[in-house]
Amino acid sequence: MSSGLSTSGTAPKSETTSEGRTPRRKTSHLKDVPETFELRESLRARCADIAARIDRSAPMTKDEMEQVARRALEEADLPEGYLGWMMVMISSEFWKESLSAVPPERRLFLLPHCLKHAEGCPAEYDQFGMNCKECGACSIADFRGLAEDMGYRVLVAEGSPVVMKIIVGGYVDAVVGVACLNVLEKAIDKVLLAGIPCMAVPLLSSDCRNTKVDEPWVNEMIRTPYQPAQSVTRSYVHLMRAASDLFKSQTMDVLAPRVRTQAELGENAVSVTDIEEMDAISATEHIAYDFLSRGGKHSRPFITLAAYDAMTGGHATGPAAETAISEFPISVRRAAMSIETFHKASLVHDDIEDDDAFRYGQPAVHRRFGIPTAINVGDYLIGLGYRLLSRNEDQDDVPSEARVDVLDALAAAHMRLAEGQGSELIWRDGKDRRLTPLDALKVYALKTSPAFEAALLSGVRMAGDATPYRTAIRTFSRNMGVAFQILNDLGDWIGDDSNKMSAGGDVFGGRPTLLWALALQGLPEKDATRLLDLAESDCGLSDAERLFQVRKLYEQADVFETALKLVDKHQARAEKVADEIDVEELRRLFYFLVDTVLERPEMPTPSVVTLGVTAPLG
Repeated sequence: MSSGLSTSGTAPKSETTSEGRTPRRKTSHLKDVPETFELRESLRARCADIAARIDRSAPMTKDEMEQVARRALEEADLPEGYLGWMMVMISSEFWKESLSAVPPERRLFLLPHCLKHAEGCPAEYDQFGMNCKECGACSIADFRGLAEDMGYRVLVAEGSPVVMKIIVGGYVDAVVGVACLNVLEKAIDKVLLAGIPCMAVPLLSSDCRNTKVDEPWVNEMIRTPYQPAQSVTRSYVHLMRAASDLFKSQTMDVLAPRVRTQAELGENAVSVTDIEEMDAISATEHIAYDFLSRGGKHSRPFITLAAYDAMTGGHATGPAAETAISEFPISVRRAAMSIETFHKASLVHDDIEDDDAFRYGQPAVHRRFGIPTAINVGDYLIGLGYRLLSRNEDQDDVPSEARVDVLDALAAAHMRLAEGQGSELIWRDGKDRRLTPLDALKVYALKTSPAFEAALLSGVRMAGDATPYRTAIRTFSRNMGVAFQILNDLGDWIGDDSNKMSAGGDVFGGRPTLLWALALQGLPEKDATRLLDLAESDCGLSDAERLFQVRKLYEQADVFETALKLVDKHQARAEKVADEIDVEELRRLFYFLVDTVLERPEMPTPSVVTLGVTAPLG
């Protein structure tokens, strides 16, 4: 095996093209770290050389990074197991120039818990992570002190979700971090594809206990000097922030001013006691606005804003992003907001119908205020959504016929959602729990796909004639929605700290899922009958035992792996649609949605796949 590194070959441009993308391969198992510091140094130098020749006008996709990393390993005659490590190194070098353009006080330094010395660590934890003490037992305090002296915000915690919240919240504009390759792989999907400058040094192992890192590299990374940008890489960060800002109180007061004045309500958080004490008419409005402003990723309004931007030149992802967004017509902002309003209304009603206890990590609306009030709040949010679309503004450059078309698209999406939810309820309340995979996918196409379609179509139509793109948006959205819902169902088996709070909720709640249908189809009749019995609360077993046995039957039928295979199939179909979009900015948005929305859960599953089905037109 040679460690010599060739500098021949040309790195691909990071711009997406209409030629499509390479077939997706699994790389999660390719996370070996090069054994010696000398080999790691030589490979890092190679990655820096590669990154210097890559077009930085748009973020690299994970597929592009994989291609470049594979080529570098082949030229060096090194094993494929280093692929994940090489991808992190290439990505870090790619973003080094952009990160340098961010002042240290706008950078976040992220450290993992596992660098601490496990024995006798005196550090305490709070909701933000670990409060490190300078005891000298590990390097965390040294790194943290250096970063804080330079002005960094420092967080000792794990996971990309908290990082995304900090970035979208507008607190920082770049990230440097230390993490194992398992965590960094997720960061590539979540953080880097959004166009957020990010550099990382991988841990030398993934043992999660007394781990080590190349300390000179970490010090060098922290000391990355501030230099004004020579060029700007396209980023969706400003559009993400704009979507989130729509639901801040000051913005809602402009776009959807309350009928009842805030002065009547006071500044205290809403509780059942508050509702009894305040004016009865004001209460409904306040609960609705409170729920609208709370929680969620605001992905639907982001899609609408990003689609509008894509069809008007893509300026909101470039160097003048903030100026471009400030010039969005008020009708575009209200359309984006209305989609989230309809979505939140459906969540209130859906939580009632399924009797879910939590939403966004807090008690569901009907658990806080009762079912009648929750139904009424959902109805209020529907009315608010239509009000946002029907309002007209002087000098708004979006023609009224465009707003009418958006209104029609959202009404159609709302009806299809109700049809999908209705079919689910009828199945749930019936006596026969048998279900085919095709029937489950029909429900998915109705329940989840319309939201993607409405969000995309609204943004495109607000920008101009959407006729040439309607079929592509419909097909893309159907496949995205189905794949997303399958992944959501898989998430029920590894827990969901935002909503469900417990594994197996779909089974015990009697919801028609693809996993259930695949198990019934794949199991022998005796085992399928046993599975049907386990769905009944009076089967004589505790919930924990029922859940254990259901999982065993699911694994016996290869349900999890089959479901992931179906996700791959629908993702490939969505990507094929994206390949054929003739507007580069819209094509890039489609790819970005595929890469970020369809995040695979990490769970052990069998490797045999025996079934292939696809969703019909919804």
